[in-house]
Amino acid sequence: MFESDEIKDGLTRGPVRGRGAGINPGNRYESVRLHILGEHLDEQAREHPCGQQVRTQVHDDDSKSILNRVDSPDLGFHWTVNPYRGCEHGCIYCYARPGHEYLALSSGLDFETRIFAKREAPRLLRQALCRPSWQGERIMFSGVTDCYQPVEAKLQITRECLKVCNELGQPVSVVTKSKLVLRDLDLLKQLALHNAASVAVSITTLDNALAAKMEPRASSPRERLETVRTLSAAGIPTSVMVAPIIPALNESEVPAILAAAAEAGARDAGYVLLRLPHQIKALFEEWLERHFPERAAKVLNAIRETRGGELYRAEFFERQRGTGVRAEQIAATFAVFKRRSGLGRDNVLKEDGSEDSRPADPRRAESKSRLSSAEFLRRRALGAGQLGLFG
Repeated sequence: MFESDEIKDGLTRGPVRGRGAGINPGNRYESVRLHILGEHLDEQAREHPCGQQVRTQVHDDDSKSILNRVDSPDLGFHWTVNPYRGCEHGCIYCYARPGHEYLALSSGLDFETRIFAKREAPRLLRQALCRPSWQGERIMFSGVTDCYQPVEAKLQITRECLKVCNELGQPVSVVTKSKLVLRDLDLLKQLALHNAASVAVSITTLDNALAAKMEPRASSPRERLETVRTLSAAGIPTSVMVAPIIPALNESEVPAILAAAAEAGARDAGYVLLRLPHQIKALFEEWLERHFPERAAKVLNAIRETRGGELYRAEFFERQRGTGVRAEQIAATFAVFKRRSGLGRDNVLKEDGSEDSRPADPRRAESKSRLSSAEFLRRRALGAGQLGLFG
């Protein structure tokens, strides 16, 4: 384990510099939970008006496999690679937070300060891709936590995994909110030459102040748009994810985000409605009261309008989009401004060489969005029996 500083005790609460969560809600799997009295939280806030310093601990994760099968029917991918458990970005809304409870930790501050790194991931990935049964299906990097979170700059586990994919011609899609993905532009460009790479950049707001509160260690909105621009200019199919849309908080920014994404060169865009499973509800409510006390009730009520009166419902298909009139309005607004921005359209070359943007035929758009496994299968055929490729 290495750590850039230490968490002094398990009771750290209140304002924390550079972190999204200020509390560690009880683990839902533990029968005995410790709750800190409000008076103590107030005292902590008085003693540390600018926030306490809590730094990251990194632990080794000894997982024996790295390629994960995804069976959820409402997701557009079937395989993921997650080099890390936990995420330093500290996004207050992150639906992956409850995963830390399987490690006897909290979904709150623990999730963003105690990171588990799968250092053997490149070796495990090579083993998985070289199995005769593997046919080169697309793999999603960051299906759970961001593979380009800050610790990746030092550990480079994601880059080593991409090197394996590049060597074998394995198609990959990346979802991130970090400009660090540009470090691996060389590998992504090589894969993109074979229609084997795409990147989705998550942009939830164009407001720097909101981003700093909501996603404290992620790249700034401007940096993410520049990332889209650079990826697109390099020939890598790039889209933008407005994820999550939070009713009454960043909901009104959808038109501006889509317009900015299109201007930066994004080809397509998608969205996910805010998800608050398990203890994330407590985290999000505390965060709202801390940063937006005058709007907290309005935001929570707006969320309930999209969740049948609750803060979250986990049914497939409903969990991503919500239900009710407000959810339908969000979907309609997104569709209108996505169309106006020219995202998700085919660019057809005219006879004079200029581009004529036309509404994409759904079947063509679907086929274009799928990455190709042809190069992987070709290299498998050529490399059969070669120790350097498919041993």
